Amino acid sequence: MEKHPIENIMSTTLENIRDMIDVNTVIGEPITAADGSTVIPISRVSFGFVAGGGEYGKGAGRAEEGRGEHPFAGGTGAGVTVQPLGFLVTSGDSTRMLPAQCFQPLDRVLEMIPQVICDIRKAMK
Repeated sequence: MEKHPIENIMSTTLENIRDMIDVNTVIGEPITAADGSTVIPISRVSFGFVAGGGEYGKGAGRAEEGRGEHPFAGGTGAGVTVQPLGFLVTSGDSTRMLPAQCFQPLDRVLEMIPQVICDIRKAMK
């Protein structure tokens, strides 16, 4: 059985989306800073995809090919959003997440608690 034309449209679009989105889009390439720490960018990737079509009008185009009496018309659309979430920073024996967006003050305080505990441990040694 021969493929329907919408299958060709969908597979072409999905192949192009697959080429745009890879693991390096979500977890970026590690960057080594001058102080020896490693910074890894983290992003959120979301995408949407739609495809549709149908056989419209009356014409002999498809009848000659033995597929019916109406010609096929279709289309697809896709959208991709990449949103930076933050940076994973590793330095020596510590790892922390630095957000790329501003949060409410309470969120910022909660986020800093692991760093404060680490600093207190270092000061006590």
